[in-house]
Amino acid sequence: MRDLNALRVFVRVAQLKSFKAAAASLGLTSSAVSKSITRLEAEVGVGLLQRTTRSVGLTEDGAIFFDNCKQTLSEIEQAELLLSRATVGPYGRLRIHMTEGFGRRVVFPKLGAFLKQHPHLTMNVELSDRVVDLASEGFDVDIRIGEVADGRLIARLLGHLNFVVCASPAYLKQHGEPRKPEDLDRHDCLAYSQIHTGRTREWQFQENGRVYGKTVSGSLHANNSEALLVAAISGLGIASVSQLIAGDAIAAGTVKPVLAKYAAPGPPVHAVYLKGQHVSPKVRALVSFLMANVTVGG
Repeated sequence: MRDLNALRVFVRVAQLKSFKAAAASLGLTSSAVSKSITRLEAEVGVGLLQRTTRSVGLTEDGAIFFDNCKQTLSEIEQAELLLSRATVGPYGRLRIHMTEGFGRRVVFPKLGAFLKQHPHLTMNVELSDRVVDLASEGFDVDIRIGEVADGRLIARLLGHLNFVVCASPAYLKQHGEPRKPEDLDRHDCLAYSQIHTGRTREWQFQENGRVYGKTVSGSLHANNSEALLVAAISGLGIASVSQLIAGDAIAAGTVKPVLAKYAAPGPPVHAVYLKGQHVSPKVRALVSFLMANVTVGG
């Protein structure tokens, strides 16, 4: 086997079950991925993948080859890591996922200092509000908001977000200001929802030391907190977003906080990565940097 890149392409296609998704994650075109797989199958002399119009799956021979490829690539990576510890320290490509608002406002301003400390690293960052699977998608680190219940992951706490319920002065003038959480039932609430599952995030409140969640509804649901804030500023309804995102709008007076005395502790923010006997130096370096330099509290 001469071309290790072909093995990496094959493994990524098998993991993601899609030529298009594999191409996007590797920075290649779908055509290049397809040609690489075709050459690999010709070289090994058997079909490795079953292709349909909707999905890609492994043949019986492909499943055996996939397991061996993963082991081979893992051994090569471990050898590279040993060399990196002995020479230049953390190096190579670091794949990270983080939510869009938190990433842009909190993490990205710090990345220049991190890369200056580690000039042999390059970073590929995905900003989205989706939940990623580190094991199958090949991410090294995910900066995740909320509790982490996955036993395959190690989670390092970066802090907690504070959420604020807010609406534009025009909306409150027209519809009145809610005085207690139950009043939200009479308001248009701009809910955060996961589009693929349809699940809507509950708004958290605290009263007499008891924290509880409340389901809200309204004319607009979205899976992006910054978009919900824009909708609130335009007078469409009431939103619950982090202080980090709403702070500038509150200071400018384009939205006004409500129900402040019912504010509950916000969700935790963690840097998470896969458990393993040998955690790579690049992952250790990034997580240590985030814990020392990223301030979460807004």
